Amino acid sequence: VEAVHLIADGKAPRIPQPKEGATYEGIQKKENAEISWDQPAAVLHNWIRGHDKVPGAWTTINGQVVTFYGSSLLDASVPAGQELTIKGASRPGLVTKNGLVIFGNDGKMVLVRNLQFEDGKMIPASKYFSTDETTALELTEEEKKIAEDIR
Repeated sequence: VEAVHLIADGKAPRIPQPKEGATYEGIQKKENAEISWDQPAAVLHNWIRGHDKVPGAWTTINGQVVTFYGSSLLDASVPAGQELTIKGASRPGLVTKNGLVIFGNDGKMVLVRNLQFEDGKMIPASKYFSTDETTALELTEEEKKIAEDIR
């Protein structure tokens, strides 16, 4: 009751909250989410997962900003895959059938499942080296007749 009366009378003490020990983190910005490669695999994984979905942890590959999504620690032998040079990384990543394998400075591995390019296009990391093959749609005679009727 006394506290309510102090507030009502405008006499309640005002003590600003100290910054030390505060846990609030401001809104993350894309420019602050770049991956620093000189870290153990667990830290890389936590960085990628911590920025998944917004703003997205990113790095530069072949001069293009690429954002990583969906990482997991990989505790196995080094899988077979095609090497991918990543700017700042101590060793190249590997594009495998399961995704992109990246390495921490401790030699352990992280598997990244999806990549997003600057233009917004997202692909499975395992398809990084795949070309955009488009096949022409071929209609049967019956389908051609139906398509003509619809037109």
